[in-house]
Amino acid sequence: MGVTAVLLLPLLLLGISGLLFIYQEVSRLWSKSVVQNKVVVITDAISGLGKECARVFHTGGARLVLCGKNWERLQSLYDALISVADPSKTFTPKLVLLDLSDISCVQDVAKEVLDCYGCVDILINNASVKVKGPAHKVSLELDKKIMDANYFGPIILTKALLPTMISRRTGQIVLVNNIQGKLGIPFRTAYAASKHAALGFFDCLRAEVEEYDVVVSTVSPTFIRSYHVDPGQGNWEASIWKFFFRKLTYGAHPVDVAEEVMRTVRRKKQEVFLANPIPKAAVYIRTLFPELFFAVVAYGVKEKLSVQEEG
Repeated sequence: MGVTAVLLLPLLLLGISGLLFIYQEVSRLWSKSVVQNKVVVITDAISGLGKECARVFHTGGARLVLCGKNWERLQSLYDALISVADPSKTFTPKLVLLDLSDISCVQDVAKEVLDCYGCVDILINNASVKVKGPAHKVSLELDKKIMDANYFGPIILTKALLPTMISRRTGQIVLVNNIQGKLGIPFRTAYAASKHAALGFFDCLRAEVEEYDVVVSTVSPTFIRSYHVDPGQGNWEASIWKFFFRKLTYGAHPVDVAEEVMRTVRRKKQEVFLANPIPKAAVYIRTLFPELFFAVVAYGVKEKLSVQEEG
């Protein structure tokens, strides 16, 4: 019996691996069919995540509208997509200059997109501006800029494109948000406030447009890290602050988040939270045991300031 089990184990593992491979291939092909010929708008397409979303949706045969505030980087992304694409299965992306922190131009960009394609099937609100510092040292002007880029810009663009989705009774809006839309982290007051506001808006919108078969999705990773930064092993101080937030520091890889965005579109998920166990636990603790959560965070701030003073 023992020999039989030893012989069957490799076959079992091989069978499981084969099933997983088949599932991944079927999912990949299904994803392509879902977005093929669809008009997909991606804001901040020149960011790490924006580029990966552009790659995934372009490969799937979407009619891409790539928005960004730097024309040279948009053109570079365009060249990269075209150089590896099969022209018989993909469409030439449309490039649009858009800086969401300048909310006065958002309506014009929406009109340009609608004039070109007549509609938008999928809007991916990916643009985001970050700031870090004590609340009393962040100027009101910078607070307003963060709110324009992370809140007012995306909702203005959404409101401009939403009527065509409602009239056609189809469409999907994806907000790429952040864990800080669910809980606040010290020294990121303006950023966390803008993410809370955006999440609140799109949560409300989801219920409003459900009767028109328009899907509203939110994808909230911890942080989206750069391509070449990996969490170091054993190089963090043994403290409550570091233990509680070290997993938040490095976040998810852009490739992983882009693939999750595609899965969210394919499955029409309403909410996705991309996080390791510790950040997930932090969100639940914040909800169920707020006093404990605030005590841990406050202790972490004091400890951090103490280390800075000693340094």
